[in-house]
Amino acid sequence: MNQDDLRIDLNCDMGEVPEAIADGTQESLMRSITSVNIACGGHAGDERTMKTTIEQALRWKLAIGAHPGYADRANFGRVELNLPEREIADSVYEQVCRLAEIAAGCGARVVHVKPHGALYNQAVKNRGIAEAIADGVARWDKGTVLVGLAGSPMLEVFRQAGFAVAAEAFADRRYEADGTLRSRKFEDALIRNPEEAAWQALGIAERGLVIASDGSEVSVDAQTLCIHGDTPGAPAIAEAITRTLREAGATLRKMSGA
Repeated sequence: MNQDDLRIDLNCDMGEVPEAIADGTQESLMRSITSVNIACGGHAGDERTMKTTIEQALRWKLAIGAHPGYADRANFGRVELNLPEREIADSVYEQVCRLAEIAAGCGARVVHVKPHGALYNQAVKNRGIAEAIADGVARWDKGTVLVGLAGSPMLEVFRQAGFAVAAEAFADRRYEADGTLRSRKFEDALIRNPEEAAWQALGIAERGLVIASDGSEVSVDAQTLCIHGDTPGAPAIAEAITRTLREAGATLRKMSGA
């Protein structure tokens, strides 16, 4: 890739862990990213965490996005649920509207939506769930960006529903040979070493490639890279990724809506 064309967004899931907000960990991550996905009352988050996270994001001039998930706080929205598609659409709509209302009160606007956890992973392969997500967001605003896994059918579903999309890859997660994320039930699903995560991020940004868990190369064409805020040592991981990308000549730019 031509270095002049090396542009990428760095996003992070936030507003999920009150302790990380209180001790400053969350805001310390913001110096290393360009966009935030804020939990909006499903798997995590309440009015206070949403407002605080939005205010922090405004200070750092970050793009603000909604991060709706299954309303299953006991499992942090990471367990697959077999819900009717209408119920999924209703829940997504309600969560996004709630965050958008709080954002408006802070003088901000929501520019993208990224599903969380099991909802995201099921939508990767289940067209009906992807359509339900798109339906829920469309009831609120079609002029937003929908974020989905790079190379997955969910992006085409979002496009067919009339949305701009952002193909996402993960700097701190391992991949399988089919381009899906390695299940968190495996001990090595998370990349905890900052330099290893930075190396993976650079490989995605420069060459569009990751090394899968079986050692094979997987093609990943992404416009945004995710760094998980709840990964142990997340601030150091984010800092290493940002430093490595900038040293390679990358321009970090935030997501923008229509």
